[in-house]
Amino acid sequence: MAASTPEGKVKEKIKRLLKHYGVWYYLPVSLGMGQHGIPDFVCCYNGRFFGIEAKAEGKKPTPLQVKQAETITKAGGKWFLVDGDDSLMVVEKWLREA
Repeated sequence: MAASTPEGKVKEKIKRLLKHYGVWYYLPVSLGMGQHGIPDFVCCYNGRFFGIEAKAEGKKPTPLQVKQAETITKAGGKWFLVDGDDSLMVVEKWLREA
C-alpha cells in the first residue's frame, strides 16, 4: 500500500516506531494463500509476540481480523489496532513497558 494513502501513512508511522525500538517485524502478504486476517505487522519485542493492524482513521477491522486478534490474545500475544497518532501512542507506551 502506497504511503500516500491514509492507511499507507499509518503504516509508515508504525514502521518508524518499530525501528526506533528495535522491534523485529514482518509484513505478511497472503496473495490469496495462507491464513486470512493476519495483522499487517507480525512482531516480536523482548520475547513478546504482538500484531498490529493498520487502518485509515475511522476504519474498522474485518471480521477475520477480529477473529485473528482474539486468537492471538488467547494464545498470550498482544494485538493492536492503529488508525492514527492516539492509538500509535498506545503501542509506544506498551513497548516502553515491555
